[in-house]
Amino acid sequence: MKKILILLLIISSITFGQNSIVQQFSDAFADVAEKANPAVVTILTNKVIKMQQFNPNNPFQFNHPFVPRNGQQERHLNALGSGVIVDALNGYILTNNHVVDDVDEIQVKLIDKRVFDAELVGADPKSDLAILKIQADDLESIVLGDSDKLRVGEWVMAVGSPFSASLSHTVTTGIVSALGRSNILGSNRNYEDFIQTDAAINPGNSGGALLNMKGELIGINTAIATGGYEKANRGVGFAIPSNMASKIMNDLIQKGYVVRAWLGVFIQELDDATARALEIETRDGALISDVVDNSPAKKAGIKEGDLIISFDGEKVKNPSNLKNIVSLTAPGTRSKVKVIREGEERTFIVLLEEMENDDPLSLSKNKTSSFKKYGIDVKQLTTQYRNKYGISDIDDGLVIIDVNPNSDAANKGVTTGDLIKRVGTKKVKNVKDFNRLIEQSKKNGTILLLIKKPSGNSRFVTLKL
Repeated sequence: MKKILILLLIISSITFGQNSIVQQFSDAFADVAEKANPAVVTILTNKVIKMQQFNPNNPFQFNHPFVPRNGQQERHLNALGSGVIVDALNGYILTNNHVVDDVDEIQVKLIDKRVFDAELVGADPKSDLAILKIQADDLESIVLGDSDKLRVGEWVMAVGSPFSASLSHTVTTGIVSALGRSNILGSNRNYEDFIQTDAAINPGNSGGALLNMKGELIGINTAIATGGYEKANRGVGFAIPSNMASKIMNDLIQKGYVVRAWLGVFIQELDDATARALEIETRDGALISDVVDNSPAKKAGIKEGDLIISFDGEKVKNPSNLKNIVSLTAPGTRSKVKVIREGEERTFIVLLEEMENDDPLSLSKNKTSSFKKYGIDVKQLTTQYRNKYGISDIDDGLVIIDVNPNSDAANKGVTTGDLIKRVGTKKVKNVKDFNRLIEQSKKNGTILLLIKKPSGNSRFVTLKL
């Protein structure tokens, strides 16, 4: 009897303890939501589209759903998003660029139902971030946390306005399921270092808050992995890390544009085949395929074929990671760049410069524009390209490293790894020659290329402009 009583006491104690832990866990979520909700806003946008007046004598307008018949000359498109107040004193709100891009009117609705017209302070399409400003009293803001301290498996909370304004301040929870995600949506953004979470993120959540269990803002919700922005959640959402958002926000507020550093290299992923060909053990890093003339990297002695494995002591995982590290480093900084060259580690000191062009990490003014015009991207033939595509040491020319599948080049059978020997009747030795020769061919609307396949067969191919 005594043993039974002791067992019942133990079971009772365990049950009570479990209930206590569950209640504490529940209270922690409720506290975070209660603190964050006043600082999360609903963003309402309006775009006016000018429309052609209906003409009954024009058969192509007949019964067209978007042609007005009542004299109305405009059509209004409304959209919904979310934002986070990050500076209550000045009324600054952080959101996504795609929420407020190319709109005519922006309004912000608070949790207390007050609505204010918002001014667009600045936007950065490359990171998909924007800053709004409202004139309002009694605002509450969220403290920015350190996203670098996030760990996979950590609990997080998403707050925003999914689907409609009537569902504003919806709270969902989940965990951090991955860090450092990039190139996952086929977007053209240049700077991606997403936090991946299974907290439900839906249309309208874009620009909303991702919070840690301290109630700190550690991400701006931006996308879902369903093929685009405006589709329902299927368990994987992505947020821009707060450390990246903080730097971009400060630049937009103080300068009106984002200051980014420039290294001056073209980089690519190090895949297994290339690593084996170069006899490199690691699969991390950013492989340099070209170095821009007179760039910081060139001045420091960095060469094509080098594999960048760390930058200022921070390990480089892949090209996207390097882009983010460099872009968040102040121009004028002397940075230590560690590379693997011919199997040996070497360190270079690079004086970073401020980027003056539109491309992310490195763009030469002489970079080929052939991809847009003809659907191909060409590079100087280097050792790594010879190894990657099985090109003989006796062959020369330019190697094709990318082909647009919808281009005339793809239709004509041009593939990656092909060599361009001549443009017209002129032999090409470098990208500069290639650019000059295709510019001369523009007047004809076509270019004639002598293509040599890795198999050894050569043929002339005519590509349309």
